[in-house]
Amino acid sequence: MLEVRCLEIPDIKIIQTDRVSDDRGYFCETFRRSAFAEKGILVDFVQDNQSSSDKVGTVRGLHFQRPPFAQAKLIRVLSGAILDVVVDLRRSSATFGKHIAVKLDSKTGEQLFVPKGFAHGFCTLQPDTVVFYKVDQVYAPSHDGGLYWADPALAIEWPVTTVEAKMSPKDRSLPRLDQLAAIFE
Repeated sequence: MLEVRCLEIPDIKIIQTDRVSDDRGYFCETFRRSAFAEKGILVDFVQDNQSSSDKVGTVRGLHFQRPPFAQAKLIRVLSGAILDVVVDLRRSSATFGKHIAVKLDSKTGEQLFVPKGFAHGFCTLQPDTVVFYKVDQVYAPSHDGGLYWADPALAIEWPVTTVEAKMSPKDRSLPRLDQLAAIFE
């Protein structure tokens, strides 16, 4: 059974699938197009991505792709835990510039659905964290974009400081929200 729960920004959804457990562990179906469509999530995923982060406090993001390669994402944690963050970049939205932060971990198996029009990133909360996500557009380097993760205007309560965060030089130099041109209407 597929349970879908809308968050404070209703387009962002937590998805929970049933797990069948026994003395060996568990089995679960994490995605079936028809079940998602029945819940109103009509996305044709075309690429799977996976990241591994060895250390606690690794920050990846906040990333997005510009149209026509904008991506919807379905994110889940295979091992470890993350604070997953999405920021609304849709200028016409009442929630433009607002964010949602949720903890995802391998124990609960919850997934986060993020539609197009949002920046996405996360911070690892446990060592050896592996994150898996499906996207509905292929990676297009020429349309790659990002938002500075620690922009004070976003008021995101990250579990690490800018000094403690382990991240790429590229992510450290991303623009703040007020420096970002309109991307999504």
